[in-house]
Amino acid sequence: MAEEATTEVRENARKVREGLVTSSGMDKTAVVTITTRKPHRRYRKTMARSTKLYVHDEENTLNVGDRVRVQETRPLSKLKRWRIVEILERAK
Repeated sequence: MAEEATTEVRENARKVREGLVTSSGMDKTAVVTITTRKPHRRYRKTMARSTKLYVHDEENTLNVGDRVRVQETRPLSKLKRWRIVEILERAK
């Protein structure tokens, strides 16, 4: 019997987030702030939570105020675990 070659398509499980660049002073690294809005568990008031991510920026192209899409990746340094997918909007 001939075995059929199964082409297994694996879904990319890496997280993708959108955020605002808050710092770009480091070499090949930028800080992106992700803001999520969730209702409070008891009071249902909308609360804004923010998280800072260290993002790999190979060409040092990011400026403060840019909106970017970032994707999770392997550890690149002690704190850097994200890389730029695309720049959505440049700072004005």
